[in-house]
Amino acid sequence: MKIEQLLVQHFYLTKQVTLQGIGTFSLSPDFIMPLDSDKDIVLPENAVSFQFNPKATEDESLITYIVQQTRKIRPLASADLESYLMLASQFLNIGKPFKIEGIGMLEKNQLGEYQFSQGQFINTKTEQAQVQLREKADDDISFSNKRENTGNGNNKKILLIVAGLVIIALVGWAAWHFLSKKKTDEPVATTPADQPVPATIPAPDTTHRDTTQIALKPKADSTNNVQALTPAVNNDGYTFKIVFKVTTNKAEALDKMNTLTLRKHKVIMYTTDSVTYKLAEPFNLPLTDTAKIKDSLNRFFYLGKAKVELK
Repeated sequence: MKIEQLLVQHFYLTKQVTLQGIGTFSLSPDFIMPLDSDKDIVLPENAVSFQFNPKATEDESLITYIVQQTRKIRPLASADLESYLMLASQFLNIGKPFKIEGIGMLEKNQLGEYQFSQGQFINTKTEQAQVQLREKADDDISFSNKRENTGNGNNKKILLIVAGLVIIALVGWAAWHFLSKKKTDEPVATTPADQPVPATIPAPDTTHRDTTQIALKPKADSTNNVQALTPAVNNDGYTFKIVFKVTTNKAEALDKMNTLTLRKHKVIMYTTDSVTYKLAEPFNLPLTDTAKIKDSLNRFFYLGKAKVELK
């Protein structure tokens, strides 16, 4: 079921819904939804009101409702709603109206504020979709039909998953091989003690210094090889970070950071030139996990914009 349908269902169940960065829609308490109707219901005038609020935060009750209806985990439900609202913002920013079927239409005025005009009809099929889904769950499931309709799609999904796992394994192996080979190929510095000293040249001081260096030189063992494969943790307590936003607007970066922090994300902001500000999520994980973490965040949150930084 689409996010828009779930949003409208939740609105008529609770009589109020808030969309982050947009504002709050409220339904008049005098309006009562008919129980049985095969036709579209006509909304009374001023039945739906809207309060513009660009600082509105995520509606937790709406996220909970989406999780209940779609059986998705909460971060994925939040990401789906955010994608829907990003599409709405894009429409409004280019001067096009954005229609929410069953509630009304939003438009952006010259002052940059959103104006709302109420819709005239409610599509009762949308409101009854939840009941229909529950009725379908009680019916007998025909596995033969399901194989005929979705067999090819499932095969493609399985192939894509297997290919993704193979790619991740190859990337991890390549990283491990590169690190171990780099350690092995490092040239060993020769000390004066390794060079033959001519018998005709007395060098008591040099010999004493070289002997000290040899005594202090640590012995190579398997422990050093294991440590070479372990990613170093920097002073901030992480091995790498996923950068998902780069901007020169510090206020915008701070606002995005605060929003994600409220959603339980661990976010850091930093700059290397005092002009460009970066937002990133830090991870204290092996370097072989960089591709997997980046792909997951790009798929569910950052729409392919995130990248890896090791320092």
